[in-house]
Amino acid sequence: MNTGPAFCGAFFLKMNMKIAIQGVNGAFHEIAARQYFGADIETVNCDQFRDLFLAVEDGEADFGIVAIENTIAGSILENYLLLKKSKLKVIGELNLHITQNLLALPGTRIEDITEIYSHPIAIQQSKDFLDNYPKIKAINWSDTASAAKKVADEHLMHTAAIASEYAAELYGLQIIAAQIQTHKKNFTRFLAISRSAVDAPDNNKASICFELTHQPGSLVDVLAEFKNNNINLTKIQSLPIIGSPFQYSFYVDLEWSDRRNFDRAISRVLTLVSNLSVLGEYRGAKIEN
Repeated sequence: MNTGPAFCGAFFLKMNMKIAIQGVNGAFHEIAARQYFGADIETVNCDQFRDLFLAVEDGEADFGIVAIENTIAGSILENYLLLKKSKLKVIGELNLHITQNLLALPGTRIEDITEIYSHPIAIQQSKDFLDNYPKIKAINWSDTASAAKKVADEHLMHTAAIASEYAAELYGLQIIAAQIQTHKKNFTRFLAISRSAVDAPDNNKASICFELTHQPGSLVDVLAEFKNNNINLTKIQSLPIIGSPFQYSFYVDLEWSDRRNFDRAISRVLTLVSNLSVLGEYRGAKIEN
């Protein structure tokens, strides 16, 4: 597992940083945290995503890392809402290659398995493999690593978990089928979040949120401003505004090569939208196979 920090600026020089993650140790959130912040961190394990945000807000953790979308399962809509509500800032991103593996107690054969525990998304990502074993019952669990921990702690002889290779090492399980995800180019995008923004000279990406009135062409007008200023839209996600039927917030990720273009575009867009929030400015991450 690569544990070199994705960002090595002075902002992250503090030793033994506390990083909030969702799930127990061995979860993909922990792998992402160690890749982004480095190996010398202490994880603050949170059961739910809302607990992760609260841990950072309340100062229990220095930073957090949270999944926002997967190339197979799509966006994690809950986390867009939590990000906007929390007022925390996005300070970076990481694209983590996800490989799912079938884990069981040492010596277990796949023919012995009657139940498989894992997170619903991991089960979904492994559907083609599971379809080959219709007699095995797939059971939704809180996260991949805690499913592996359950098999190990309870010494479940006829039960397997779908989880990472790291979880297998951590809990002393055997990989009885490796890389069982249907699509091998399976990536999850994680956001690093903080109570404060990071103004770094190499920032080239931003996440913003805004609302529009029901006027013909209002969204087109906004998108045209980005196009006219050479701003690349890498993601656009709409979510309903609670309490305002059939009205939506738009969450947009933007990349630029010249910061002045971004500033110019935002100043123009401010005249066209309402409630615009910059959720964070950071350095964009590449997908590495």
